[in-house]
Amino acid sequence: MTPERTAGVELPIEAVRPVRPGRWLGAAVALLFLVWLAYTIIVNENLHWDVIVAYLADGRILGGLWVTIQLTVLSMAIGLALGVLAAVMQLSDNPVLRGTSALYTWFFRGTPLLVQLIFWFNIGLVFPTFAIGVPFGGPKLIEWQANAVITPFTAALLGLAINEGAYMAEIVRAGIRSVDPGQREAAESLGMSHRQVLRRVVLPQAMRVIIPPTGNQFISMLKTTSMVSVIAGAELLTVAQRIYLGNFEVIAMLVVASIWYLVLTTIASVGQHFVEKRFERGHVRLSSRVRRNLSPLPSKEPLPSKAPLSPEEPS
Repeated sequence: MTPERTAGVELPIEAVRPVRPGRWLGAAVALLFLVWLAYTIIVNENLHWDVIVAYLADGRILGGLWVTIQLTVLSMAIGLALGVLAAVMQLSDNPVLRGTSALYTWFFRGTPLLVQLIFWFNIGLVFPTFAIGVPFGGPKLIEWQANAVITPFTAALLGLAINEGAYMAEIVRAGIRSVDPGQREAAESLGMSHRQVLRRVVLPQAMRVIIPPTGNQFISMLKTTSMVSVIAGAELLTVAQRIYLGNFEVIAMLVVASIWYLVLTTIASVGQHFVEKRFERGHVRLSSRVRRNLSPLPSKEPLPSKAPLSPEEPS
């Protein structure tokens, strides 16, 4: 075919994938290592697999698992609410609100969570009673003893939720800033109030940016609840510790707790995947539509070809 006939015609590309022996060698080494590791764990008699299987569905372990789920869900719900409030305050034009939000995120992100849990558990040493009444030394209407109110579960919930709210504030703030300011201006031009703009226009569009890191925080919270063991909580790791203090099966009980943590994080990861797909649906449709409109349309007319001219007949 001559260059004149191939002009404007897209020729097929015959791509040949290059051979990469180093990649196959690395895959073989990795597979061999995984097989060796699995074999070593399975045949190791010191792990006491019979004890692990016996305690996987133990009532005490399942009770601690339920407390872990409760702490995770409640802490994330309260932390998300605090994060949205702190993010809105940080984006406010009022310097007092901005300063309060910045102080909150600075303090609770800057101190270790373990210290916060221990502090909330021992808050009765600072405030022996909690009361509702007139402030600054006025009469008290209702009063509670701190030691009766701040149980290990309550202290764990306060520590986890307030700490999580500081991190969620930055995530929500980044999501709100990702929305085009023109969206807010267009909504305000329609007569919407600031609250309506935030609830109907900004936050729904910011969710696409907020959801992935929030899912990561939820998965991290499932494992972070194990810190509650330092204040004698009743979550999964604490229950496992109480059991191995009685039967001295330390490694076996830690493996039982680890298996349940893996189950919880796997379920949360699958849920995060489907939630992200749900909020990405409109964006993916728009992107595919734009790519389809930008792609060249196939020509309906056949390309002109130069046929060889026949010799002229003598007149």
